[in-house]
Amino acid sequence: MLGPERLPGVARTVGGFVRKARSSWVSLRSTIEAELAEADIAAPIKKTSDELKQIGKDLADMQGFNLDKSESDTIKPIAESTDTPEADPGQESDSGKA
Repeated sequence: MLGPERLPGVARTVGGFVRKARSSWVSLRSTIEAELAEADIAAPIKKTSDELKQIGKDLADMQGFNLDKSESDTIKPIAESTDTPEADPGQESDSGKA
């Protein structure tokens, strides 16, 4: 039996154990929640990474597409081809009319 002399000491000891147990529980719960949140974030990032890799493969497999060319190299031939205007095959020339 606990008397009035020992009761405050026992209450402090039990309170310390309860405090440690709560602290451990909170720490464990926050660790588990952090791991779950990390897993929730990691899955979409991995999926997006895989999709981007597949797009890169598809682009590399396309004929005429070169990842090593700079933007100016791909624009230059287009600009050179517009320097010489060609007659539209759908239009009739004015020289045949009189």
